[in-house]
Amino acid sequence: MQKQAQVKIWKAEALPPDWFKRQKADQKAAQQVESDVKAIISQVKENGDKALIELTEKFDKAKLTTKTLRVKAEEIKEAYKKTNQKQVAALKFMQEKVSAFQKQQLNQTETKITNDGITVQTVLRPIESVGCYVPGGQAAYPSTLVMTAVPAKVAGVPRIVVCSPSDAEGKVNPLVLVAANICGVDEVYKVGGAQAIAALAYGTQTIKPVRKIVGPGSKYVTEAKILVSKDVAIDMPAGPSEVLVFADETADARLIAYDMISQAEHGGDSVAGLITTSATLATQVQDNLSRLAARAERGEKISESLVKYGFIIVCKSIEEAVSLVNQFAPEHLEVMTAKPKDIAEKLTAGLILIGTYSPVALSDYGSGTNHVLPTGGFAQAFSGLSVFDFMRRVSIVESSKQGLEKVKDNIKVMTEAENLPNHYKAIVARVEK
Repeated sequence: MQKQAQVKIWKAEALPPDWFKRQKADQKAAQQVESDVKAIISQVKENGDKALIELTEKFDKAKLTTKTLRVKAEEIKEAYKKTNQKQVAALKFMQEKVSAFQKQQLNQTETKITNDGITVQTVLRPIESVGCYVPGGQAAYPSTLVMTAVPAKVAGVPRIVVCSPSDAEGKVNPLVLVAANICGVDEVYKVGGAQAIAALAYGTQTIKPVRKIVGPGSKYVTEAKILVSKDVAIDMPAGPSEVLVFADETADARLIAYDMISQAEHGGDSVAGLITTSATLATQVQDNLSRLAARAERGEKISESLVKYGFIIVCKSIEEAVSLVNQFAPEHLEVMTAKPKDIAEKLTAGLILIGTYSPVALSDYGSGTNHVLPTGGFAQAFSGLSVFDFMRRVSIVESSKQGLEKVKDNIKVMTEAENLPNHYKAIVARVEK
């Protein structure tokens, strides 16, 4: 049995001023990560495939060659033999749910307005190529492949590339390969870490560069995405996964504890918190966490995460709780209150789950929503990954002569104000023709 994890309970008025800043590596460690990643990117830019092979052997203990960097069709066929029918069916279910939701979003976007002889239309065009990073190695995340590749497919991206680290035998997890096949991925490479991001950004002899890179990863992957973002688009910076539960006295303490534990099992740096207006509920959740975590599978990781980054905050009012939630702006937010829909309208998060029967696990695997979400407070400015991240918005404008004449006087005022006289001459040349 694992040692019991005791999550601290805070009163809102006694919170330290930087409580919402999540885990922060010390400056020296952060600088070392940046330095290491810069060196890796430079190595890949200079040496291409040779660097990928050397770095893969160094970090993943796999001996690859230029001929084995890319996953072959035979390897995907072999992967199906290593998975069972229920797993394949679950992946197809997820692919269909995510695809349906993304298509529905896409159907509601294009606009066309005609006013006084001028027609303005907004159309969407797919990005020509994207790279999806899927964490791997010791763990398998086929769901991440689905969440990144399916929106790209719905958007109509012509070239979808996946990079995922192999095991020491040089094999990508079979579930990831099956998911890649189900989702219609064009290329899969056995490359992970910062070197994969560098290859996607700048290309090698085997991997052609892409226009945009998406997907979560380690601190090295995240740092690499940030560093290459001056040259290639990325989805968002993201850190360790988070869940915050907003609950009142009507909530079930046991269910809240289960949800916080499910988040903590992602790893020792995951964040799981509760903000509540009920001191009684806070104590009940604390007791349930200690008891359930002590006997849970992956208990050591769960306890480490809860002790370091778990928290419970008791507020005097709903208004105070709302303020703290929005200050934190979590990746996942569960609302378990008497009137969750009313409160949800006031809240900021990457994803909001309402009511007793809407845990994070539902949104991860069964609702069709995307679980690649902003963390670290970035939900205040970023959205979760969607079909729109794989498309460009293009405005198309068409005017009649009469439409141009109607707006020429206003155009003249602005061109004079900004000292751009030839802009107006281009208008006059047309209306006086």
